[in-house]
Amino acid sequence: MMNLNFQDAPIPVVLSEDVRPRLLLVDDEPRLLSSLYELLRSHDGHDYHLVTATCGAEALTQLAQQRFDLVLLDLRLPDMSGHDIMDFMNARGIDGDVVVMSGEVGIDAAIGALKRGAYDYLRKPYSREELFKTVGNVLQKRRLAIENERIAAQLETSEKMYRYLVDSSPDIIYTLAHDGRITFVNDRAQQLLGFERDEVMGRHYSALVHDEDQDRARYAFGERHGAGPGKGQGKGRATDAAARTAELRLKSKHGIERTFSITLTSMAPHAIGPHDCYGTYGVARDITDRKRAEEMISYQAYHDILTDLPNRILFKDRLGLAVIQAKRKLAELAVMFIDLDRFKLVNDTLGHVKGDELLQQVARRLKDCLRRGDTLARQGGDEFTIVLPELQDRQEARDIAERFIESLEAPFDLDGHQVHISASIGIAVYPHDGEGIDELLRHADIAMYQVKALGKNGHTFYHPSMQEMSHQKIALERSLRQALELNQLEMYYQPQIDIATGRIVGAEGLMRWNHPQRGVLSAGEFLPFAEDNGLMLPISDWMLGALCRDLARWNAAGGEHVRLSLNLSPQYLDRGDFFEKMRGALTRYGIAPAQIEVEITENICIRNPQDAIEQLNKLCELGVSVAIDDFGTGYSSLSYLHRFPIHTIKIDQSFVKEIHDEQGHYPVILAIISIARGLGLHLVAEGVETAVQARYLQAHGCSTMQGYLYHRPIPLPRFIEVLDQARPAALAQPVLMAAQA
Repeated sequence: MMNLNFQDAPIPVVLSEDVRPRLLLVDDEPRLLSSLYELLRSHDGHDYHLVTATCGAEALTQLAQQRFDLVLLDLRLPDMSGHDIMDFMNARGIDGDVVVMSGEVGIDAAIGALKRGAYDYLRKPYSREELFKTVGNVLQKRRLAIENERIAAQLETSEKMYRYLVDSSPDIIYTLAHDGRITFVNDRAQQLLGFERDEVMGRHYSALVHDEDQDRARYAFGERHGAGPGKGQGKGRATDAAARTAELRLKSKHGIERTFSITLTSMAPHAIGPHDCYGTYGVARDITDRKRAEEMISYQAYHDILTDLPNRILFKDRLGLAVIQAKRKLAELAVMFIDLDRFKLVNDTLGHVKGDELLQQVARRLKDCLRRGDTLARQGGDEFTIVLPELQDRQEARDIAERFIESLEAPFDLDGHQVHISASIGIAVYPHDGEGIDELLRHADIAMYQVKALGKNGHTFYHPSMQEMSHQKIALERSLRQALELNQLEMYYQPQIDIATGRIVGAEGLMRWNHPQRGVLSAGEFLPFAEDNGLMLPISDWMLGALCRDLARWNAAGGEHVRLSLNLSPQYLDRGDFFEKMRGALTRYGIAPAQIEVEITENICIRNPQDAIEQLNKLCELGVSVAIDDFGTGYSSLSYLHRFPIHTIKIDQSFVKEIHDEQGHYPVILAIISIARGLGLHLVAEGVETAVQARYLQAHGCSTMQGYLYHRPIPLPRFIEVLDQARPAALAQPVLMAAQA
């Protein structure tokens, strides 16, 4: 932080006679600074002289050299804070209003700016209308102030002009007699409170004070121990003339409550006339807007803006109070940790805007299930926490959790999209599961993950045995990070069969982890950890290289050219260098692009379709083909099959599993087969385990299948042996398909 020497700073000088309002824009983010500059420069009907500064040092230099009517100031700068700049202006008496624009969520930064004299505080992101209104209000206020100064200079020696100046003041100016009756008030009282002068003259000041502020008003006006205004500190003492301030709410004629900062000065006899009487002179400044801004800042500091629920800060505060109360009463309370199931899928496929709408609807449904006195808070993302004080027994907490589950069963309507989600709920009970805030939250979180592991959509209470399972997950995550370095990952291959001829026509690659203690783990046992902990990208890099190495080994052995389909995660496709990595791997291992097929899910198509189309088209131009995996399980539209360069459709095993009767009717299967036939696409059925399933699929037009009915996944050496044995009879080009199952 820069060491500011306010005393040695130069005095600002006016460099020109430009009468346009002069604005200094201070922000270290070039894009935001440029956007702000263009907004103000192109604002209809206004002509501003705009100067920019990208750091605190530049801002101080401009303030020292030029006069500015308004400074639009970011609080967080690379070399100093906005508070330092405001301190510099205050120390040097630099005239100019300040409007702070900041993304800071803490209340201290905002209150600090207002206390240093900031006119207003705009929280980023702000709207155009809010910006224009604030700037207009500031400049209008300055114009009025300048006009008042001009009038004051002309009329300071005239009694008539003095009265005009008083009535033109933006503040209420008044005097009180020794008994608290109003003896003078300027016209501003009528403008702010709605009362004509005759309606308040002679009345006691308490008639205008809000009922809840009466005691504070009596203290501020010095009416203690029966003394009147100005007499509470002793007659004739020097302290009588000292100014006092207080914040009081005053009534208005129209019932609108306004808050004023009231300055009171006791008047000695010689100040008001020759008679021995006492009174009070005062100024009441309207601070309603400032108080509302402070209240709003304070509210936002403790509430989630999206759902209007308490945030984690306020939740911990209320949980702490509930624990203290439960300890005093020897009672129980429950803490719930709620995580929404399938929310990430909705967010990825329908977009973050729809995801936010879903969170708002969920919050409303959960609130409707609570008792009076319960607290529901949003922790962040799709996680919610709840404290249930004064718990009668565990059954009461169980009933509320079941109400939550039931409330989420009805579909959510997101602008025509019918979305179904559920929730996993973990419950910890005080004092059995912990006596501290963090311990209760941690144990409720562990219980929630237990529900996730058991299939989601349910609730459970914490038990100490869950700690060991939690430690196992942590150990699994840690060892997964080492698996790449220690070469513990391996690709297995499951042959695909043309059941009309019985020949192997392809294979699907399945990732396996040779864990040193737990043995061979399937992808479903460790890829969720990779998705949640930022390991999906390096694992996908490894898989791309491993498949190309396996394919090169097969080619070098003299086998027929095969084609591999790389199953992409959304994270991997979103990275900008995927195309270059693919092309680099093909070149490094000498693989023809026609031997590679990229396998995607429908959800990738929906989350950002135009971007996905552009990336996949680049791959197709390179010679790589595209397949859709798990067709029919996502939020898809048939139009994507026309827009995307698709060559293959894979029927998901969840649909195949439903086939139990060879003569039955399974419309989803039939529809997928019909779509593939109509569009001329290759069709593969996954997860075929019974002869009934195979005969049904073959009878309706799907002849390429894979599953335990034919082959289990096998390592590369064994798979090469199987291919060598089947090579003489092969009639079709094999298709080697890689997936992350």
